Amino acid sequence: MKMLQAMMLFVATLVMAQANASTDALTDAQTEKLRERIKPVAEVCVQGDDCGGPVVVVASGPRSGEAVYNAACTTCHAVGVAGAPKKGDVAAWDKRLAKGFDATLANAINGLNAMPAKGLCMDCSDDELTAAIKFMSGRE
Repeated sequence: MKMLQAMMLFVATLVMAQANASTDALTDAQTEKLRERIKPVAEVCVQGDDCGGPVVVVASGPRSGEAVYNAACTTCHAVGVAGAPKKGDVAAWDKRLAKGFDATLANAINGLNAMPAKGLCMDCSDDELTAAIKFMSGRE
């Protein structure tokens, strides 16, 4: 008797699954919306390929301290993550700069405690890091 009930339950499940499968098909509009949502956000263009679109011009000079801060430093220095001195916190920056500006710059270049080397701004020059430190410490 239990075997018969199990078989009936199995058959009923198959019938319901088949009925649901026919209603699961997407319309063309739904398929297009789905494709739009999952499309890549960017395309890679290798130098020498004709990819169309504007050519990006690389800046010829160093970025300002504010530009470096906005691009690479805000994540930690805006809120003081893991003890990072906040932008404009004169007391916290005075403590670090008491060892000398060159020592503070060396810590920024090489990393210190939770801060990785160059704050992960691997394309930052030493001059740009200097400008960022001056900007964050209010000594610009």
